[in-house]
Amino acid sequence: MVSTEKLDTDSTADMLHVAAERLSRTQMQDLIAAAYKPIRFEDCDFEGEDLSRLDLSRCEFQRCSIADTSFFAALLIQTRWQSCRGREANFEAAELTDAAFKSCDLNNTSWRRAKLPAVSFDSCKLTGANFEECAALGLSFVDSLLICAHLRGMSFRKARLQRLDFSEADLSGTDFRDVVFAGGSLRDARLKGARFHGADLRDADLGGLKLVDAALFKGALISTEQAAMLLGELGISVA
Repeated sequence: MVSTEKLDTDSTADMLHVAAERLSRTQMQDLIAAAYKPIRFEDCDFEGEDLSRLDLSRCEFQRCSIADTSFFAALLIQTRWQSCRGREANFEAAELTDAAFKSCDLNNTSWRRAKLPAVSFDSCKLTGANFEECAALGLSFVDSLLICAHLRGMSFRKARLQRLDFSEADLSGTDFRDVVFAGGSLRDARLKGARFHGADLRDADLGGLKLVDAALFKGALISTEQAAMLLGELGISVA
């Protein structure tokens, strides 16, 4: 049972409040069944729990541990996640429309086939995260690490990408047309079939790219220094 001392049931409050609890699937099911409003979880521990297919829409998670937690096919619409620790959490096939993640550690998480319209990631660690086959209309990342992430076939068209580190990420078939890179890195990324026509890459780190990749950037804008780096692959120096 959840401690009643840590459960705020004030009917005038916008949300129920649960703090500093270790919560199992059964306890979560009981809370959801009894709740008549969304729940705010603060400093709670869900590590390793199976929360698949639960309806947690509009709930908030602040400083919670969700490492290795399964949210498979869960309803997470309009959820808010602040400073959560979630390495290897599973969000496969979950519905996350209009969810927001801020300053979360989400390394090696899986988002395969998840519904992510209008979802935002701000200042998050997503190294090794898998976003294959997800529905991503309006998905946004800001100031986040996507090192070695799997983003094949995703579209960022016409977006402004602020300080995103795609180093060693799989960006095969990704649509970067008309994108503005405000900082960030594409160092050693896999770019087979990616499209960059109209993209502004002058502020991005293109280190590790080979001249064989140059055709991918047809129609893109790069700096003199970046052009010299690519020519350097042929042993040609730019004076």
